[in-house]
Amino acid sequence: MKFGGTSVKDAEAFSRVASIVAGQAGLAPVVVTSAMAKVTDALLAAFDLAKGGDSKAAFGSLEEHFERHGAVADELLAGEGHSNFALELGLAKEELSSLLLRVERRSLPLQMLRDAIVSYGEQISSRLLTEVFRASGLSAIHIDARRLIVTDDEYGSAKPIWEETRDLVKAELETPIAAGEIPVMGGFIAANRSGETTTLGRGGSDYSAALVGAALAAREIQIWTDVTGVLTCDPRICSDASTIDVLSYNEAAELAYFGAKVLHPKTIQPAVDHEIPVRVCNSHLPDERGTMVLAESGVSENGIKSIAHKTGITILRISSARMLGSYGFMSALFQVFERFRTVIDVISTSEVSVALTLDNTEYLDKVVAELERLGEVEVERGFAVICIVGEGLRASTGLAAKIFSTIADTNVSLISHGASSVNLTFVVREAEVADVIRKLHAKFFSSQES
Repeated sequence: MKFGGTSVKDAEAFSRVASIVAGQAGLAPVVVTSAMAKVTDALLAAFDLAKGGDSKAAFGSLEEHFERHGAVADELLAGEGHSNFALELGLAKEELSSLLLRVERRSLPLQMLRDAIVSYGEQISSRLLTEVFRASGLSAIHIDARRLIVTDDEYGSAKPIWEETRDLVKAELETPIAAGEIPVMGGFIAANRSGETTTLGRGGSDYSAALVGAALAAREIQIWTDVTGVLTCDPRICSDASTIDVLSYNEAAELAYFGAKVLHPKTIQPAVDHEIPVRVCNSHLPDERGTMVLAESGVSENGIKSIAHKTGITILRISSARMLGSYGFMSALFQVFERFRTVIDVISTSEVSVALTLDNTEYLDKVVAELERLGEVEVERGFAVICIVGEGLRASTGLAAKIFSTIADTNVSLISHGASSVNLTFVVREAEVADVIRKLHAKFFSSQES
């Protein structure tokens, strides 16, 4: 059971989580928690302040978040539980103060220090949640995730080493589970083989839960968030967006990658590898079924399960007569993106040109400079990717025509169809994305169109 930051944002939320877990206590749950809402961002901002030379101001900026944790403890804990957490919070403050000073002095590699600092969100919230469980009558034990998940040395987005992680999870958790205890751990955080703190990337708490679930051969992995499952589209765009009952792993992976924020893309893989169902639940409405993600989900009646989107997209167009009838051109092109660790979302090719989209433009200038050695490069900003997902979509006769006729008055800049059996992706101007999604949702999901 993984609980996101909004599920542990205040005393009421912590109490709600304890109630939800109590309802599953007979099923031997393992609990993974994110940092309290807004804390990760605050820790990253503090790191930046310290890097700029003011570790004192950096530490001071965290005080309100220490107070938020303390307020939860004051409301929900008493006696030994309150004392235990106060001690842990005091130690965390001392350690964070020291780490921020090290950042200011550059006494260790900054990426290493950044991971160590940002890990405290999950460290503190998991300690607090353990004490809240105990105060609620649950037999809970805190487990430091850094003793379970072993990664490489890629700070900021570390890759787990599966065999070592599996063996440690089983060794550390099977005994307390058998004894009826509920292990509680922070998500997102891990350690490399040297014992230095690493992190799994933003949203990595889902990944932590999937890794632990896979290692223990769990009955299911539950992702508790603030929405009821995966929706037919972004409810901020369509207020009538509804919960999808069942998705396949492939559908969920496509939706996660193309902007559906409910699932982290990496979450899917450990579940896929070990055929473990993933359920997305709403911690505010725990009795709602949510969305179940399975190996197979079947084809929906209208051919579409959901519409996802990503904004802030940049299109690159590379044109070169050298492409015509030659080999090796695409390899040279992809090597440029590999060198700058820049991910391509959508790609389309012709005989003499390639068009592709990026959402990370950190190294755009350097990428363009390298690409100009291969041909003429055109950069266009202000686009959005729309991803339509449904099992069997590629094989559905006439479905693509129905989609594009619905938005016939919209200029589509790029289309990718056929690479995946469950995904049709296209690119439009960012200013038009909400209107396009509303039209498609009305056509395929609204009752008057069904």
